[in-house]
Amino acid sequence: MSAVYAKRFAGRAAIITGGASGLGKATAARIVAEGGTVALWDLNADALAAAAAETGASFTFVLDVSHPLAVAQVARASLNALGRVDILVASAGITGATGPVHEYPIDSWKQVIDINLNGAFYCCREVVPAMLENGYGRIVNVSSVAGKEGNPNASAYSASKAGVIGLTKSLGKELAGKGIIANALTPATFESPILAQLPQSQVDYMRSKIPMGRLGEIHESAAMVCFMASEECSFTTASTFDTSGGRTTF
Repeated sequence: MSAVYAKRFAGRAAIITGGASGLGKATAARIVAEGGTVALWDLNADALAAAAAETGASFTFVLDVSHPLAVAQVARASLNALGRVDILVASAGITGATGPVHEYPIDSWKQVIDINLNGAFYCCREVVPAMLENGYGRIVNVSSVAGKEGNPNASAYSASKAGVIGLTKSLGKELAGKGIIANALTPATFESPILAQLPQSQVDYMRSKIPMGRLGEIHESAAMVCFMASEECSFTTASTFDTSGGRTTF
């Protein structure tokens, strides 16, 4: 890691959802290494404890982000523990079932929307007031290239991630000029435990759409998230940052 970034998050406090694995855990490790204090939120208690030990996160909270009252309670507890909240990285998400729209199971549709889209909304809704009080904040909502282009046989996931982009654009415009930056990350498929939720044929399809011819790596997206979550990202808001290997160019 460059010495220039060694203390980029000194004095900053972050909440990271989906923090027990994948992008959330990788981002937590970087923020802690660069001087920040982190609270991890995740539904998997065992994985959460292991992630905290691995990343150096100071606090952990077991939480299903699809329950708004629970999000409100854990947000208050996190604020009390951290003392302030400067950064929110909303990366909790699931892929859901795989299949065409006319056969897509309704229960899976509701679950994907509840976690991926509604969960991001609940987290932003609860954390923004603390950021407004301090006049500073960085919000990174993790979307997907599927939210821009749509993936066949992944309608719930694609729709939920498109919704995250719309949510982030509205939020960023609302908060512009108030010291709070809100952007969405739109990665192509990258190596992550979430791939275990998909059939190999779906993973192969998504890889075939990436001009670089490979899946992304977690550290590549974590590096982008950390820029978006830092003071350096000061004039781009209500927008998207791609880590897509050339798949999307807008």
